[in-house]
Amino acid sequence: MRTGESICSFSKGHPHAELPGALQDWRGQRVLKNFHKETDMKVIALNSSPRGEGISKTGVLLDALAAGMREAGAEVETIHLRQKKINNCMGCFTCWTKSPGVCIHKDDMTRELFPKWLEADIAVYATPLYHFTVNASMKAFIERTLPVLEPFLLRVDGKTFHPLRQNLNPPRSVVLSVAGFPEPSVFDQLSLYVNSLFGKGLLAEIYRPGAEMLTLPELAKTKKDILEATVQAGREIVQSGSICARGMERITQPIGGDFDSFSAMSNLFWKSCIQEGLTPREFHQRNLIPRPDSIETFMMVMLRGFKPECAAQTKAVIQFTFSGEVEGSCHFRIDNGRIEAKLGALANADLIVESPFGTWMDVTTGKSGGKWLYMRRKYKASGDMSLLPRIRELFGRAD
Repeated sequence: MRTGESICSFSKGHPHAELPGALQDWRGQRVLKNFHKETDMKVIALNSSPRGEGISKTGVLLDALAAGMREAGAEVETIHLRQKKINNCMGCFTCWTKSPGVCIHKDDMTRELFPKWLEADIAVYATPLYHFTVNASMKAFIERTLPVLEPFLLRVDGKTFHPLRQNLNPPRSVVLSVAGFPEPSVFDQLSLYVNSLFGKGLLAEIYRPGAEMLTLPELAKTKKDILEATVQAGREIVQSGSICARGMERITQPIGGDFDSFSAMSNLFWKSCIQEGLTPREFHQRNLIPRPDSIETFMMVMLRGFKPECAAQTKAVIQFTFSGEVEGSCHFRIDNGRIEAKLGALANADLIVESPFGTWMDVTTGKSGGKWLYMRRKYKASGDMSLLPRIRELFGRAD
């Protein structure tokens, strides 16, 4: 959303006394490390997502950003915080008194991550949006950078801060985050936090709302454009210290698609997880599909499961008439690999399935076999009966 200010007029290791306002708080006046185009630029990319590859939207965008940075000549190391042992800061201030600049904890943060962070020219903080700001893993990392500061209280231009240690030089910052909610304003609290934390050392903020929708097949083209723009953003950050306005527009472009339908399917998915007593991961591992709770959601599930390749030579109208807990009709018009779904009944449907709603939802979700239930007269079918066994072939299992 916002691009950071270029800080190329300041050189790495610049004496604090020569900086504006004398000693400066790294959280409020981050102007310490030199910006340069040499290929020896080091980037530490911190991914605080608890999810692994292929699931984490944070990781997908971070991979694209890191790829662009490498293309521009930077040395990029991606670190997954979920794989590291980072104890919480205890507020003991040992790093300010007994061992200045060194934390009392002997964990991965002290032994590995803090030194790498100090050596980097740029740190990318990639976090999913949890409770409108960084998640716990990222917050723990940030809090454990306390040793970079001295305990003294200074005030410049009405702002109180702790000065940086003379021999420690933290990197400039890029913040990347994703959220499921579609409104860009969902990142307002995070943006306020990181701007206060990093100040002028914040080169760029990359925020992607509606990230879960990027998994939809119909938005593959949009996803591709967003990722290509993120790769380009990585190049620009290394080359110029900022992201061009056009690139940011591409990254944050309206996601498109039907969010109302997406949210309805999402809610159905969560209801099904609750009914089955499963986590989302377990639900997907068992190859289950959400159980429709209305004719409208039944139509959505069927459309999501439709297999165009299996319907390439098919031209037919399949109608469902439900009774019981949900009453009403809907029909699907299949025309050589294309499909259209509508509410209501037709007089000339090729196949009509009449069933209690719950019974057919058992068939749809794989709880019961359609053939088995038909033989026991749990539902009725009329018309072109050759289409009945093909329903599974044409619609398969929804993703």
